[in-house]
Amino acid sequence: MEIHVSKEILGQMEMLPGATNVQKLLRHHAGLSKREIRQAKFREEGIRKNGNRCRVTERVGLQDVICVCLETEENRSDHLETFQGAGEPILRVLYEDADLLVVEKPAGMASHPSGGHYRDTLANLVQSYLLKKGEACRIRPVGRLDRETSGIMVFAKNQAAAARLGEQRKNGAFHKTYTALAVGELPAGSRGCIRQPIGPDPEDRLRMRVDDGGKPAVTHWEVEASGGGLSLVRLTLETGRTHQIRVHMAWLGCPLAGDSLYGGALEKEIGRTALHAGKVRLVQPFTGEVLEFEVPLPRDMERLAARVGRDAQNV
Repeated sequence: MEIHVSKEILGQMEMLPGATNVQKLLRHHAGLSKREIRQAKFREEGIRKNGNRCRVTERVGLQDVICVCLETEENRSDHLETFQGAGEPILRVLYEDADLLVVEKPAGMASHPSGGHYRDTLANLVQSYLLKKGEACRIRPVGRLDRETSGIMVFAKNQAAAARLGEQRKNGAFHKTYTALAVGELPAGSRGCIRQPIGPDPEDRLRMRVDDGGKPAVTHWEVEASGGGLSLVRLTLETGRTHQIRVHMAWLGCPLAGDSLYGGALEKEIGRTALHAGKVRLVQPFTGEVLEFEVPLPRDMERLAARVGRDAQNV
């Protein structure tokens, strides 16, 4: 974690009782707990001011840079191997700082090791990227995307950042917008909210289904355009259930194009579920800066979206 002390930060600190020192900055501005600060104090490069190790009682001034080590070599993710596959792809990094790494996941790549994919996932690729930079930290995905889904994924580089981003997911400060192509023509401009619980399908271990005994799930949808037997739909989630968008859109009667698991069509035209996590907004967990990221539709969805009569680059 790195804090650049600005006039705004100093002004906020001076309004609070006590000296404007490192301890106060970390507690009230960065939101670190006493335990997190205490742990950092005893690490070799735990707390530094302008590159030099410092005490938490030292005063801070304008343009000082305070760095805190929230991870160590000992608690890195040793079980996560570096990427091993048929040619290591290039990781597309959208944003990076001491606490976060925001990347674009291609369709067809699993987010995290599981189910036979243990060395060729996005998490493995991120691990390779960080180790090549000399960073040995335990990466933590903030939400995941299905293997077939493309779009933005966020990784936290330390436990404190992961915990704060987890809280943002609960309170809505971490906001992700999806774009999908659904089979069927819903009226352009129509919108709605699906509140249907989701649980495992007892007849197919790969599927989920709307189930009164399942977990609560809420999906908001809005139709951007329709035509050619398809609807271009924007979606946001209040919950994060497995296959939530796919299950809810199928329940609505408009399964996603290419989604053979839930009754979609056009598999030959797109070859995967037409779902893309194109926008993410979050708050940097320690500086409070609002960060927004956006990536356009990939070419396979862009080609299919042309059937609805709208330029996919503008959706």
